[in-house]
Amino acid sequence: MRRHDELAERFEERRGQLRAVAYRMLGSVAEAEDAVQEAWLRLSRAGGDDIDNLAAWLTTVVSRICLDMLRSRASRREDPYGDDVPEASAGEVPEDEAVLADSVGLALLVVLDRLGPAERVAFVLHDLFAVPFDRIAAILDRSRPAAKKLASRARHKVRGTPVVPEAELDRHREVVEAFLAAARGGDLGALLDVLAPDVVRRAEPAALPPGVPAVLRGARAVTEGTVLLRDRTRFAALALVDGDAGIVVAPGGRLVLALRVTAEGERVSAYEVIADRERLREIEVGVLVTAGRPLSPPGRTP
Repeated sequence: MRRHDELAERFEERRGQLRAVAYRMLGSVAEAEDAVQEAWLRLSRAGGDDIDNLAAWLTTVVSRICLDMLRSRASRREDPYGDDVPEASAGEVPEDEAVLADSVGLALLVVLDRLGPAERVAFVLHDLFAVPFDRIAAILDRSRPAAKKLASRARHKVRGTPVVPEAELDRHREVVEAFLAAARGGDLGALLDVLAPDVVRRAEPAALPPGVPAVLRGARAVTEGTVLLRDRTRFAALALVDGDAGIVVAPGGRLVLALRVTAEGERVSAYEVIADRERLREIEVGVLVTAGRPLSPPGRTP
């Protein structure tokens, strides 16, 4: 019994790290907890006496469990896009999931959801947790070069392909960031400052409450329409949308809206809200990475 208690204590010391790995792979708090619990059951059966590096062993076990879960999910062809856009009084996610999503980055979760199971595992382990490719290859049952290729391919998808020059992309990002911050704060003055006087907002009907017009013109009308949907900004994040700075709305990391934003000078001149599931599938989404800032600190636990 004492040995079992000591093993349980050693496992609990690593639970946070394992949960962080599993969440980044699965994008779900509940599934991450299930994966970590399954790792504990396997450890308790194994006993731990013959395990030289417990942290590495547990990471390997959790990764294989997550890989199996991702493959099962893919075989069921689960649709990663939600049917409903969250309303002002609905669409809430559990508090711990909201905190985790914020620590990982909603845009990153959206992109990870588009990767194949092996790509996702290779990228998360190497780029986010600095696991060497020798271990990743063993987890995936691939060669080391194949594991490196999977991570490289995933990295390219995560970063996306900008279609505008870097300096222009940085300027657009600042404008979109200011627009999102003003929308979150419900600040009419700040929104009027960041919107061009003749700004146009186009939105698909599925993105709007009943009776709201699909097209709004002029800074005052667009400002009022943006404030009306303020609660959705809780699930919003900056992202690379079709090669330029834009916004994704993704409760629980599941993409339900994408905003294509057109910036001219220091202001938003137009934005389009996309909600159609087929169109969302076709949109290229990437993570807007600020110079010198990694996508996620390796090994960071939420």
